[in-house]
Amino acid sequence: MTHRFVDTHCHFDFPPFTGNEEQSIDRAAQAGVQAIIVPAIEAAYFNRVQDLARRHDALYAAIGLHPIVIEHHLDEHIDRLDEILRTPEKKRVAIGEIGLDLYREDPHFERQQTILDAQLRLAKQHDLPVILHSRRTHDKLALHLKRMNLPRTGVVHGFSGSLQQAERFIGLGYRIGVGGTITYPRASKTRDVMAQLPLTALLLETDAPDMPLNGFQGQPNRPEQAARVFDTLCELRSEPADVIADALLNNTRSLFGIAL
Repeated sequence: MTHRFVDTHCHFDFPPFTGNEEQSIDRAAQAGVQAIIVPAIEAAYFNRVQDLARRHDALYAAIGLHPIVIEHHLDEHIDRLDEILRTPEKKRVAIGEIGLDLYREDPHFERQQTILDAQLRLAKQHDLPVILHSRRTHDKLALHLKRMNLPRTGVVHGFSGSLQQAERFIGLGYRIGVGGTITYPRASKTRDVMAQLPLTALLLETDAPDMPLNGFQGQPNRPEQAARVFDTLCELRSEPADVIADALLNNTRSLFGIAL
């Protein structure tokens, strides 16, 4: 039996999916991936992500300003985000992808924190969960989340921090995104963390077309690979596969309100 999955993080508005959406959705569905959440990364992409979600039953939108393109974000983009969120849209399920990133040489970190806090305030105001990016910033991000105290919380996507850092996010009410990193045997720290965390805290994701799985390096990642991430998670954990699949689905429903 094929389990039912949601890819909670896929940049479906980029190649190789652009112009090939129906076929890509069908490929994902054949692997059991019945819904895909598509987070925007900058204001220029808000409309295209929401249009994709409106046109395709399997797609859901999140809109937000990603720290990796911090130079693109203007103060007026926060106002635009607020304005869009004032109009209800049933296929828009979160604010994201937002967060903090200290990977780059000149990260404009003060600006990143200003943009993050503005979006967290909008999430609170509009009662939406957040999809969070965090690279080399887990402790700093946790401080922002604790201070903002969002009612709907969210997910720290593509998590590869320590068990203690994951537990801190979970203690604040956040979920942890499980992605293709766990398919790499050398990623022993992340594999150990995902084996130990409470099942109620986990969400399934690919970050496609980024983050290719082990054995697929050099190829664009795809949403159907969520099924392989799931298989690896089942190898790492003690619960039966059915229990893990049900928990992942229930966690996704409760956070994003997706009816599957």
